[in-house]
Amino acid sequence: MKKDLQEFAINEDHALFILLKKRDREAFSAIYKKYHRYLYAIALKYLKNTQMAEDAVQHVFVKLWESTSDIHIEINLKNYLYTMTKNYILNQIRDRKDEISLNYINAQIDIPGQEDVIKAMDDKQMRNLLYQGVESLPPQKKEICLRKLETTESNQQIAEKMGISINTVKSHYQESIKMLRLYFDQIKIK
Repeated sequence: MKKDLQEFAINEDHALFILLKKRDREAFSAIYKKYHRYLYAIALKYLKNTQMAEDAVQHVFVKLWESTSDIHIEINLKNYLYTMTKNYILNQIRDRKDEISLNYINAQIDIPGQEDVIKAMDDKQMRNLLYQGVESLPPQKKEICLRKLETTESNQQIAEKMGISINTVKSHYQESIKMLRLYFDQIKIK
C-alpha cells in the first residue's frame, strides 16, 4: 500500500513536471501547493528565520519556473526541489554567516521544529475554517460568536452592548456551537 502511494506520488510528479516543461501555470501552482510547506520547513530548520525561509522557498520556485525548459533528464521532483533548497540554504549560510549565526543564537531560546511549523499552519487553517463557519451563522448568532472569539467581553457585557438579555446571549451561543459542530462534520464528509 505504501509503495503504491509512493509510485502514485512519483507518477503524479512526473506528469506535473511534463506539464511544467510546457509552461503550464496550473501544473506550477499544483507543484507549489504540494511542496511549499515541505520546503519552508526545511529552510526554517536551517536558516532559523521566517523571512529568510520564505525567501528561500520563493527563490526555489522562481528558479524552477525559469529553468524547467533547460532540464533534459528525468527527475524526481521532490528530490530536485529539496536539492535546490539545500543549495540555496548553503549559499545563504556561506554568504550571510554572521546573520544566520545570530538567528541560531536567537533560536536557542525557542526552537520551532518542523512539526511546530506544520502545526501552526494547520492551526491557522482550522481558524480560517472556524471563521468561515461563523460567517454562515444567522446575524445575531454570528455577532455573539465573533464577540466571544475576538474580545474578552462577558455574557453580561455582550448582552448590554447588543441590547438583549444574558439568557438570549447564552442560548444563541449554545445553538451556534451546535451549528458549528454540524458545519465541521459536513466538512469532514466532503
